[in-house]
Amino acid sequence: MFNSDWFNNLTKPPFTPPNQIFSPAWAFLYTTMFVSFVIYMLKNGENKFWGYTFFFIQLALNLLWSPVFFGLQLIGYALILILMLDITIFLTIIEFHKTSKTAAYLLVPYFLWLIYATYLNFGYFILNQ
Repeated sequence: MFNSDWFNNLTKPPFTPPNQIFSPAWAFLYTTMFVSFVIYMLKNGENKFWGYTFFFIQLALNLLWSPVFFGLQLIGYALILILMLDITIFLTIIEFHKTSKTAAYLLVPYFLWLIYATYLNFGYFILNQ
């Protein structure tokens, strides 16, 4: 799926971190996402439908992004996906906050990372057309 030659030959936007940063960052973020979801799931709440809905939509978008960007090499479509992901994780945080502030706050680093990743995706898109 990952074509390192293609990716390594792309013009990188300013403030692109070294590739070694991504694996530990995502390991941390997936852990906090999981803990957040478990806390949300275990908390009593009136109507958690939208929290579950937004969480699983953002998870699907997250899982689609890598194959679209790296596998299909469709940087523009990946940008659309990550913008949709930004919106759905923001909505997830809002919904989780109604039931558990802790669950919501655990998603904030993920949201901030996604904003940064959106900048990178946009930079790759602009610089490599």
